Amino acid sequence: MALLNISSNISEDSPTDAMCPNIDEFRNRVYSTVYSIVTIVGLIGNGFALIVLIRSSHQRSAFHVYMLNLAMSDLLCVSTLPLRVRYYVNNAQWDYGDFLCRISSYALYVNLYCSIYFMMALSFTRFLAIVFPIQNMKLVSTRKACIVCLCIWIFICTSSSPFLMTGVHEDPISNKTKCFEPPGQRKDIHKLIILNYISLVVGFSVPFLVILICSAGIIYTLLTGPSSIRQKRNSRIKAIRMIVIIMLAFLISFMPYHIQRTIHLHFMNRTDVSCKDVVFMHKSVVITLCLAAANSCFDPMLYFFSGENFRRRLSTLRHNSIIVRGSLRRQNSHVNGSQNQRQDIS
Repeated sequence: MALLNISSNISEDSPTDAMCPNIDEFRNRVYSTVYSIVTIVGLIGNGFALIVLIRSSHQRSAFHVYMLNLAMSDLLCVSTLPLRVRYYVNNAQWDYGDFLCRISSYALYVNLYCSIYFMMALSFTRFLAIVFPIQNMKLVSTRKACIVCLCIWIFICTSSSPFLMTGVHEDPISNKTKCFEPPGQRKDIHKLIILNYISLVVGFSVPFLVILICSAGIIYTLLTGPSSIRQKRNSRIKAIRMIVIIMLAFLISFMPYHIQRTIHLHFMNRTDVSCKDVVFMHKSVVITLCLAAANSCFDPMLYFFSGENFRRRLSTLRHNSIIVRGSLRRQNSHVNGSQNQRQDIS
C-alpha cells in the first residue's frame, strides 16, 4: 500500500512538464490552508473524543475499543500536519531533518488505511449486533476487539513501512531541501501500477465491500426484522447515522483519492498529453490528497452521532465533574468556617 507515495506527488520528468506552467503557488496555498483547517478540527474533535472515551473506559465495549483506536489514529496524523503546513508556507523548503520528514509522510498514510479498517470493524460490529444479536454475544467482546485492533495496527504499520524509506532530497534546480515529493527521476511505473492495484483491492475495495454488505444487512433488518428490533428507535437511529457518516467519509475522502491515484499512474505512463491535461492532473492530485487527509474530520461526527452511548458518557462525566466541584466547594467552605471559628476563639 505504501509504495504509492509517488502517485500522490507531482512528477517533474514527463515530456510536457518543462513546457507547461507549474502549479507551485496553487499547491502551496491549497495544502497549507486545508492542512491548517484539518489540524484544528482534528485536534479539537478527536482530542475531546479521546478524553471522553478514556475517562469512561469503565463502560468499555467492542465498539468503544474501535472508536478509541480510530481517535488515536487521527491524532497521530493531525499532530504531524503542522509540519506539512510549515513546509508549504515556506514554499516547499524542508527545515526539520530527515527523520521528521519520514515520520510525517508515514503518519498520513497509516491514518488513511487505519481509518478505513477501523470503520470496517465498526460496521461489522454493528452488523452483528443488529442482524445476529444472539451470535453477537458469543463472537464480540472487548478482548477480541483489542486483538483485532492490534492486528490492524501491525498490518497497516508494516505495509506502510516503505514510506519510512523515502526521506528528504536536494532539488538541484531550486537548491531547496524537499520532503513529501519524489526526486525528479521516474522509474518502474509498471511496478507502481501493479502495487497500486494491490493497494486498491486490499486497502480500499475489500473493506468498502464489507462495509456495503454490512450496511445493506443492517438496513434490511431494521426495515423487515422482528418488531422488537424495529421498535428500538435509539439503536436504529445510531445505526443509520453510522452508515451515513462512514459512507460520506468513503465517498468524499477515500474514493476520490484512490480513483485519482490510479488514473494518475496511468497518466504518467503516457506521452500523448497536452499542457492542459498535465495541469489538470497535477491539480487533481492536490485536491484529492487534501480530501484524503480530511478523513480525520469525519470521525468526531462518528463518535458523537453514532457512538455507543457517547453522549451519555459525556453527560456522566459532566455530572461527575459538577459533583466533584460541589464537593470541593463544601470542603473549602467547611475548612474556612473552622478557621474562622478558631480565630474567634483566640
